[in-house]
Amino acid sequence: MSLHAQINPEAEARLEAQRRNSVITSVVIALLVMALVILVLLFILLPNLLIKSPTIVTYQAGAPEEDTMDQKEVNPQVQRKPSAPSSSTARVIASTTPSPTAVPVPETEAEPNLDFGSGDDFGQGWGNGGDGGGGGFGNIPVTMRKRCSPQDRLQRLKENGGNEKCEESVVKALRYLKETQGGDGSWGGGTKVAYTGLALLAYLGHCETPLSEEFGETVTAAIIFLVDNNQKNKGRMASNLQDKHWCYSHAIAAYAIAEAYTFCSQLGIKLPNLKESAQLGIQWIIDNQNKSGGWDYAYEEAGGRGGDMSITAWQLQALKAGKHTGLEFRNMNGCVRDALSYCERCQAADGGFGYSGPTPLGDGHSTLVGAGTLCFQQHKGASNSNARKGIKYIDKKSQFDYKVGPCNLYEHYYSSQAAINNGGKSWVKYNEMFRDQLLDSQNNDGSWPAPPKPGPAARNDPVYVTALATLMLEVYYRFLPGTAAGK
Repeated sequence: MSLHAQINPEAEARLEAQRRNSVITSVVIALLVMALVILVLLFILLPNLLIKSPTIVTYQAGAPEEDTMDQKEVNPQVQRKPSAPSSSTARVIASTTPSPTAVPVPETEAEPNLDFGSGDDFGQGWGNGGDGGGGGFGNIPVTMRKRCSPQDRLQRLKENGGNEKCEESVVKALRYLKETQGGDGSWGGGTKVAYTGLALLAYLGHCETPLSEEFGETVTAAIIFLVDNNQKNKGRMASNLQDKHWCYSHAIAAYAIAEAYTFCSQLGIKLPNLKESAQLGIQWIIDNQNKSGGWDYAYEEAGGRGGDMSITAWQLQALKAGKHTGLEFRNMNGCVRDALSYCERCQAADGGFGYSGPTPLGDGHSTLVGAGTLCFQQHKGASNSNARKGIKYIDKKSQFDYKVGPCNLYEHYYSSQAAINNGGKSWVKYNEMFRDQLLDSQNNDGSWPAPPKPGPAARNDPVYVTALATLMLEVYYRFLPGTAAGK
C-alpha cells in the first residue's frame, strides 16, 4: 500500500506565482547590476571622451610619431643664409604653432679633417705649454638649470668672482659665432664637426636653446648639422672617419648633442633624431673603449698604445653629459670605472697628469692636469683625492699670460672648470690670474686672437679660440659652487 501527497489546486497556484516572482526578481537584479556597471564605465571614460586632445607637435619627412606635449613656439621666423644644394629632399622641422618655423636640414659632405690629438692634447701639438626661451627648466639637472636665469647668472658671476663685463664678453662672443656660422649650420673648415660641437657647447653654456629669441635659429641649425652627421654615419660623428683623430670630433659632438637633448627633452622641443643621435653617440664611446680603460685613436680597442689622457678626457666629459640625459646606456658604470682607473695610472706623484702615463711631454709641464682633475671631479666629486692632488698642481704651477705667454687655452679650458669646481682659495687665486687678462684680450668683433705662443694653424683658428675662451668665461654659472674646499 503506497501513500501519495497531492497538492491542492490553490496551493499549486500560489507556488507557481512565487516561481514567477522569483524569476522576475532575478531578471530585475541582473538588469540593475548591468546598469550599475555601465554607469561606472561611463563615469570613468566619459571625461576622457569629452576633453579635447592636447596640441601635438608634428614633423614632416616621415619622422616617427612624437609624444604629446605642451604647445611650444620653437623659434621666431628668421631667414637663414641658403644651404648648399642637396640631392635629396630637405627635411623640414615644422611646429604646429600659430607662427610655424621651418628649418631645412642640410645634407653635408665629409671633408678632410685636420690632425686632432696627435700632440699632448687637442690637435697636432695643441697644448704644448640668454635666456633659453622663457621657463620650463624645473626638470633640467640643477648643474645646467642654474645658468638659465639671467638674474641668477649675474648673481653667480658676482658670488664666484665674475662681473658684468664677463656677461657682456660672452654675449659678444656668441654674436660673433652667430655671424660666422656657415649656411649648413656648422663652423670650421675640415674640422666642422669638432668646431660645431665646441660652438654649440658655448651656446648651451649660456642656456641658449632652440627657443632663444636671439640665438634660437643658430642653436637649432648647429644641432641639426650634428644630428645629420650622426645619422649618416650610423652614430659616429666626424668630418672624416678615415682620419684616426676622429675620436676627438666624435666625443666633442657627442658631448654637445647629449647636453642639447637634455635641454630639448625638458623643454618639450622635438627635433627629429636628436634622441637617437644622443643615444648612439654616447653608446659608441662606451662600446669602443680600449682594453686599457682609456680611449685610443680611431677608437682602437686592442692597440698596445692604450690611448692617452687627452682623448680620454673628452670621452669622459661626453659620458657625464650622457648621464644627465636620463637615457639608458649599456655598461656605463663599468666603462667609467675602468676609465678612471686609467686616469689614475696617468697621474704623477706631484698631482699632474701625463699624456699616456704619468710623465708629461715637452718641457715637463702637465698641460693635462686640468683634464685629469675634471674627470675625477665629474665622476667622483670634487673632494676625490685624485682631484685634490690635481688642484694642488694647478695652484703651484699654472701660468696664464695672454700677451707674452704661456697661455695654453686648451689647458685652461679644463683648469678653469677644475678650479671653480674645487672652490675656496684655489679658485680665488686662479680667477685672479685669468679673468681680466681674458676679458682685455677680446677683439672688438667678439672673437679672441690666438695666444702668442706659435702653434699649428688649427689651434689658432678664431672659432676654436673663441669657443674655448667663451667656455672659460661661462664657468661662473655652468657648474654649482665648489664643495671640495671652504670659501
